[in-house]
Amino acid sequence: MIWTIVITAALTALAIVLGLNFVTPSKQLERRIEHRYAVSDPQFRREMGVLLGPAILPGNQVTALNNGDEIFPAMLEAIRGGRHNITFETYIYWEGRTGKMFADALSERARAGVACNVTIDWVGSASMEQAQLKEMEDAGVHVERYRPLHWYNLGRMNNRTHRKLLVVDGKVGFTGGVGIGDPWQGHAQDPDHWRDMHFRIEGPVVAQVQSAFNDNWTKTTGTIVNGAEYFPPLERAGDMDAHMFISSPAGGSESMHLMYLLAIAAAVHSIDLDAAYFIPDDLVTNALIAARHRGVRIRILMPGENTDSDAARMASKAGWGPLLLAGVEMYEYEPTMFHNKMLIVDREMVSVGSTNFDLRSFQLNDEASLNVYDRDFAERMTGVFEDDLGKARRYTYETWKARPWTEKFAEKFILPLRSQL
Repeated sequence: MIWTIVITAALTALAIVLGLNFVTPSKQLERRIEHRYAVSDPQFRREMGVLLGPAILPGNQVTALNNGDEIFPAMLEAIRGGRHNITFETYIYWEGRTGKMFADALSERARAGVACNVTIDWVGSASMEQAQLKEMEDAGVHVERYRPLHWYNLGRMNNRTHRKLLVVDGKVGFTGGVGIGDPWQGHAQDPDHWRDMHFRIEGPVVAQVQSAFNDNWTKTTGTIVNGAEYFPPLERAGDMDAHMFISSPAGGSESMHLMYLLAIAAAVHSIDLDAAYFIPDDLVTNALIAARHRGVRIRILMPGENTDSDAARMASKAGWGPLLLAGVEMYEYEPTMFHNKMLIVDREMVSVGSTNFDLRSFQLNDEASLNVYDRDFAERMTGVFEDDLGKARRYTYETWKARPWTEKFAEKFILPLRSQL
């Protein structure tokens, strides 16, 4: 009898702990944000700067990098050019050639006396080669695994850092969707090499990227990186206005959700969305439909059959019906896994970074996004979007209605778990 009670109590405690991982922030946005002004209205920028946290700063230069052939050489060049310090945070760090290149570059700089501070998500680096980790640590790289599994943090094991941040000498930053893994190599030339984008950043906003890194570094180590070598005076590098902001269940988890809702509500002409994972909640879905009713053209580009998550794709499709009926144009990228994360509103504002258009990014992950307010940059990114659109197939309401009954049946089991996908 006593053992039955003990086992029951243990199983109950385990169920409670695991259940905590499904809990979202205690208070979430509940009402749709109404259309009050356009993206071009100064009020839009005022509220984005205040409500999301960091101020919008002028004088920046943001350079788009496409696929591994452009992204990895630019990141490695910046690392190898580091003279004082390198801060690096990533979700994915997989075994393979790419991980080896980054481990070698960071280790070489650490041996040269450059302070290298690295945060790697514990789950996202589960397949990381231990030899690479040891190489970096032996060279003097300070590596922290974010939220490794312990008995005392089982209730928060679902909270991962999904941020992709690199800052060198406090002057050059990078963010985007790329992980440290071999699928990002190449130029999206086949199903084994993913389509993705990353962005090189110069100017005053780099200090906000450094501050974003500090957020989880402090949570993990109890220390901060500061001083003139981490936060040097930053001169004007271009003509772009931008700000970097973060979200986390530990504080400000609704920032990304709010950003998307504010941007959609402000749209007057167009919304173009690259979404590696598209699983919006009812608020966002209704906001998109309301934008369509205002006459806003909405184009959404997502992965097709070449996806790394069939479950996420299925959960996404379950909710497409009302969007398609409202006239939202939905496209599936065909050549390979599509991992881009980019929002373009009225060809004036561009949002890039680690954030996916799904409930996990809105509520559970630690994320970081860079918003750029510049028409020329938005025009260039629209060109990139439309080039990818040329490799996609449009998905119609008729196609959605005719999807196999097996998909419709499976959706009923997947939908209750959509926040975990």
